Amino acid sequence: MPELPERILMGPGPSDVPASVLLAMARPTIGHLDPAFLELMDRVRARLKTVFRTDNEMTLAVSGTGSAGMETAFVNLVEPGDKVLVERNGVFGGRMTDVAARCGAEVVTVDAPWGRIIDPDQLIAAIRQHTPAVVAVVHAETSTGVHQPLDGIADAVHDAGGLLLVDCVTSLGGMPVEVDAWGIDAAYSGTQKCLSCPPGLSPVTLSPRAVARLEARTRKVQSWYLDLSMVRSYWGAERAYHHTAPINMLYALDEALDLVVREGLEPRFERHRQAHQRLAAGLAELGIDFVSQEGHRLPMLNAVSVPAGVDDAATRRRLLAEYGIEIGGGLGDLAGKAWRIGLMGHAARPRNVDLLLAALRRILAGGV
Repeated sequence: MPELPERILMGPGPSDVPASVLLAMARPTIGHLDPAFLELMDRVRARLKTVFRTDNEMTLAVSGTGSAGMETAFVNLVEPGDKVLVERNGVFGGRMTDVAARCGAEVVTVDAPWGRIIDPDQLIAAIRQHTPAVVAVVHAETSTGVHQPLDGIADAVHDAGGLLLVDCVTSLGGMPVEVDAWGIDAAYSGTQKCLSCPPGLSPVTLSPRAVARLEARTRKVQSWYLDLSMVRSYWGAERAYHHTAPINMLYALDEALDLVVREGLEPRFERHRQAHQRLAAGLAELGIDFVSQEGHRLPMLNAVSVPAGVDDAATRRRLLAEYGIEIGGGLGDLAGKAWRIGLMGHAARPRNVDLLLAALRRILAGGV
């Protein structure tokens, strides 16, 4: 295999992976029903509950990336003809809309310009108007760097008889995610963002209310592979075979979650916040502004404007080729107009911030 370059991953994901997580993947592969592996699965479940801040029994790691987590949430909780309300102000709200429609849902959207939040009062009014079976919200919109507030949303959803489904792909492990306290019924994430584990697993949690909806379905879940009514029997006490789990990836997640728990959630959130503030101060000195709404900016995903007259793609190529630093370009409405700078998990460190700022300063000044 050709030698691969070392990179500092400061894009929208994947994030830098600690050496101990990579080493965990190199441990001997054992059977997916081996008692030692089942013990590891129990440990992963317990730590996922800690990170999600939930007591939900239906908490597990779906075999697949964050998009598999999204599919899992929708295909298990949505039946054809259900009304689904989606908050849409970026790529991943749009993706939720598409996935819900593929489940046969009647989809209603509440929209805002890219880079802006959806006003919670506007969302609550739409919930009361449409009484949807599911309300889907992106907590951390990776395409715009926006942190969507959830104030009062769960109460409105539950008063309307619905379930609250939340995309936590970018937020989990980098900022507070309070599944139980916020009344979230279904949440999913990915391993490759603030958990600093390679991509390949999607943490998912369902509340008892969501499990009851799953058990009351009138037809089978449209995806056999993602059907939680079967997958939970493998992760639960029955240990019923469903599919061969990605064993070595679960080794990696076990180690990554151990690092999170040992650091502590609050110190970890503070580390992300301080890295964001350090970056924001340095970018301001360079005259670079954020495209995300002030007061609602993600600490781990910083979406900023490409300065006037600067070649977006050429700058990112130079950062990668000359400094080994990866940042992301804009998507959708922000394509060619924004850079997405990730400070996720292991990468959220002063050294990385200072290296990026120094490299940008040199490139923008015409340095070679």
